[in-house]
Amino acid sequence: MTGSEVPSSFRLVYAPGVMPGKWVRIWNERLPGVPLTLTQVPAARAPELLVSRDADAGLVRLPVDRTVLSAIPLYTEQTVVVVPKDHLVTAVEEVSPDDLADDILLHPLDDVLDWDRLPGRPALERPATTADAVELVAAGIGVLVVPLSLARLHHR
Repeated sequence: MTGSEVPSSFRLVYAPGVMPGKWVRIWNERLPGVPLTLTQVPAARAPELLVSRDADAGLVRLPVDRTVLSAIPLYTEQTVVVVPKDHLVTAVEEVSPDDLADDILLHPLDDVLDWDRLPGRPALERPATTADAVELVAAGIGVLVVPLSLARLHHR
């Protein structure tokens, strides 16, 4: 080694809503000589980057194809309903799918939940992103069901 070699970087992709700060801190403590490159990507794109080896590891959302990727679940997220401030469900602690039966449910194209059947009534069009759906909720167009981390990420 001549001293001019730059250590290779470890490439970590993560899905929106994931807070990689803890992992970055531990990485820097344990491997201070190896740079860590973080890249936030849409949840659906992370497995593709891992399979193509454009990333070394990822903090991704399940499900992933476990015949191709190894996955270790880190935690289970709470699912929440994003509603306008004056919506009736703001008065309760817990909501069931039946409680949303009369509401228009916004189902963004980048939805990360694995639905058997969507609650509520479908919107005429699907918003492109979760961020777009949150804007529509704020405008009183409908409601949105997402993991808590995404609700916090897009909090208004």
